[in-house]
Amino acid sequence: MTYGMHYLKGAIDCHVHCCPHLNGRSVNLLEAVRQAAAAGMRAIGLMDNFQNSSGYSALAMAELGHLGIEVFGGLIMQPTAGGVTYEAARNAVDYGYGPGTGARFISLPTHHTRAVALKEGRTGRYLETAFGVHEDGTVPDPVPAIMDLCAERDIVFDCGHVDGWEALALVRLAKRRGVERLRTHCSRYDVSVIQELVALGAYAEFSFFGLTHATQVGLTHVDQEKHRGVGQTVQELSPRIRAAGERAITSTDGGIYLLAPPVEVLRQYMVLLESEGFTEAELRRMNTQNPMALFKVGARGCT
Repeated sequence: MTYGMHYLKGAIDCHVHCCPHLNGRSVNLLEAVRQAAAAGMRAIGLMDNFQNSSGYSALAMAELGHLGIEVFGGLIMQPTAGGVTYEAARNAVDYGYGPGTGARFISLPTHHTRAVALKEGRTGRYLETAFGVHEDGTVPDPVPAIMDLCAERDIVFDCGHVDGWEALALVRLAKRRGVERLRTHCSRYDVSVIQELVALGAYAEFSFFGLTHATQVGLTHVDQEKHRGVGQTVQELSPRIRAAGERAITSTDGGIYLLAPPVEVLRQYMVLLESEGFTEAELRRMNTQNPMALFKVGARGCT
């Protein structure tokens, strides 16, 4: 057996891009589910820049739920998926095939944000309409109402790809409004920001994509314009993971055609972190226990 496969038994990859996309995929949705089930994984979470992935997850569960793997989705509020609107979020929480389906998370944009737009050199209308927290730290409407919806439904509010100071402003407000489930994307944040985010009760996600050669290629994410990601070494990432402590989550951000299928990407990630001195208990907490708690895996009657 390929070394590291034992880390996948019961694991959860909460950040998989196997839905249709402008960029090529290494697997389609059904292949990703079958491969995860064959590896003994517990669940996968679908991320999609173009659609509310709750519909895809509901379909996958209807057809492949008997394999014993749970598939969940949610909404990333990109312009292509309805934008940052209360209406899009409200529809997402009930979108699926009846009770037990619907969004497990509502995410602010992961690419159409001011933070990402500035890094990509975007200008004009694109930059003007990209999401961002006001410079004085005020969170713009309708985000507070969307936070209230997440609190009411007890689902995850995801801060999206924003700067660290913006994530702090969002998490502070979300906690005040009763949100208990918070995901932040911390691979690039300063250690001090990560420590403050987890102290506030947020989970800190660290994805593998930024460590890979896929960052060397221009890719599309919200439109036809291509941009390269900024690469990172595992030595740069490891201190950030350690700063998150017991609130860290690992994910692949896999699915792009330039990389192996997400199951293999997860194996590679776990072995790489093992080489950096992370123990099996730590890896299990990051790839199983924490995402299970955050996304309520198993709590909706799934096998």
